[in-house]
Parts: sequence; structure tokens; C-alpha cells
Amino acid sequence: MQSDPRLNGYLSRALSHELAAVQQYLMQSRLADLWGMADMSARMRADVNEELVHAERLMTRMLELGIPSNATQLPPVRTGRSVEEMLQIDRMLEIEAIRLYEEAAHYCTRIRDSQTQALCADILQDELGHLGELDRMLTEIHTGVMQ
Repeated sequence: MQSDPRLNGYLSRALSHELAAVQQYLMQSRLADLWGMADMSARMRADVNEELVHAERLMTRMLELGIPSNATQLPPVRTGRSVEEMLQIDRMLEIEAIRLYEEAAHYCTRIRDSQTQALCADILQDELGHLGELDRMLTEIHTGVMQ
């Protein structure tokens, strides 16, 4: 199968994004642990694991399509100086992912690649869930429920 350069780009960007998220969430998990916030640290660690699953699924699809994995230029980690700032940073990361997966899924529909479209749509749903969770946590901070 001849690989599509634009599809290659979407998959490579998605892989880079997932690995950047792993790095960021892992660093934030450690930071939350240092702040004595075991629950927050565990939640961030669960996000690390979910992002790793996304990366693995993307790599598998790339291998199936004969696309070399190349996610070597990761952006710097942004941890935040408070829980609220950390969640705001993560929210922006998730919004970037949502935009990427929406665009990629739409493109896959146009080129009739149903397998990659289904993968992007599935990961998109996970990212939308992450965004909802972050919004819930930010609301709790603003209403004083979360300390």
C-alpha cells in the first residue's frame, strides 16, 4: 500500500503529541507527589498510562502502513507552579490533541481509510474525556471543593 504523505504527517504529529503528553504528565505526577498530593499524583500517573496506550496504538498503525516512527522533537515540559496552573496547561494540551484528532479523522474519512479514521475517532473520545475531567477539576478549584 502506497502511504499518503499527509496521513503520515497526521500520525507522526499524533505520536509526538502523545509522547509529549506522557513526558508532561509524568513530570507533573512527580511534582504532585512532592507537594504531598498523592491522589493528584495517582491521577496524573493514570493519564500517563492512557497516553502510552495511545502512543502504542499509533505506532502499531504506523507499522501496518509502513510509516517509520519519528517522534524525536518533543516540546519542553510545562509543569505549572500550582495545581490550577498545572490543570490549565494540561487543558491546552488536550485541546491541541482534540483539534489534531478531529482534523486527522476527517482527513481519513476523505481518503477512505476507515481503520485509521476509527483509531483517531477512538483516541479523540479519550481526549474529550480528559478535557471534561480537567474542566471538572478546574471548576472544583474555583468553587473551593478541591484544595
